[in-house]
Amino acid sequence: MDDPSIYLTRHAELELEDPVLIAAFRGWNDAGDAATFAALHLGRAWSATRLASIDPEDFYDFQATRPQVQLINGKSRRIGWPENELWGARIAGAPHDALLLVGTEPNLRWRTFTELVVDVARRHNVRFVITLGALLADVPHSRPVQITGTAVAEELIEKLGLQRSRYEGPTGIVGVLHDAFQRSGVESASLWAAVPHYLAVSPNPKAAMALVEQTTKLIGAPVAIDDLAAASSAYEERVGEMVAADEDVQTYVRELERRVDASDQRDPIDPFNLPSGEALAQEFEHFLKERNEDDS
Repeated sequence: MDDPSIYLTRHAELELEDPVLIAAFRGWNDAGDAATFAALHLGRAWSATRLASIDPEDFYDFQATRPQVQLINGKSRRIGWPENELWGARIAGAPHDALLLVGTEPNLRWRTFTELVVDVARRHNVRFVITLGALLADVPHSRPVQITGTAVAEELIEKLGLQRSRYEGPTGIVGVLHDAFQRSGVESASLWAAVPHYLAVSPNPKAAMALVEQTTKLIGAPVAIDDLAAASSAYEERVGEMVAADEDVQTYVRELERRVDASDQRDPIDPFNLPSGEALAQEFEHFLKERNEDDS
């Protein structure tokens, strides 16, 4: 295997004190862009410094993840390539600093990519990793966002009050990263937000704020969330108006609220055993069909 450091371009150096690596990726693990939105908010709130970027050339199929043309000042054009960037932040009053990895799930050479991330973590003496994710679920937008924390190590599960993942099936880059860190002896945990499947609104600041709050609680680091809270309020108002404008969706949301309110909230959603987006869409269509038949 190639030396993974050849794919890394360094932009700055920053001494970090016992940093926690927080990672989020656009794509399969990022419903409503909630995970990457949360990670980017943490970087802004902590005034993070851009430390390095990963060369995309060997990790993407550019026909599947296409670069984007950007217009600069209404005149010149620039190509924006898929990015994976590392940011460092010193956090006053916290037991740990932060190393943030925010980017797009690669298409190719996942083992090389994860080895690169593990190598960077080693160089910064990272001893704990948190990944952020968001998945579509049959949950209503009008209730608090459900966050599920999972881990593999038994001691970490008990220490942080997480749950063991028993999932078997396809995985994303987040799952591969956790496996790589486990083999390297680095503890890791994963936080997942449940995002309403009937909303095509991105980003989802309400889910992002829930991830931010749970992350900072887990690592004991303060963070300002005033602007995120304002965005969440505006989001809820906009979504409420959209739902109110469609009687079928409004009825469906009330049914989801009834299910959530009647369920035992001590049993969190298992983020790895959620139905697919296609299955959720079929459930919604089945609900509408039954409702129309009842009306008839």
